[in-house]
Amino acid sequence: MKKWEYETVVLDGKGILGGKIDIEGFKTKLNEMGQDGWELIDQTASNQGFGDTRYIICVFKREIA
Repeated sequence: MKKWEYETVVLDGKGILGGKIDIEGFKTKLNEMGQDGWELIDQTASNQGFGDTRYIICVFKREIA
């Protein structure tokens, strides 16, 4: 039976009201995690209000050898 470990990464939406996501930083973090064997399995954005994103929460998994 396969065994998994999980990691959660929270990316902050910048600005006073949030909503400004550093896309290049986001891609860099995703690629770093992928290079370390992590697979992105889910992501969700937390709403700060009026449709602005405060955080992007990413959940990764990788198989335990």
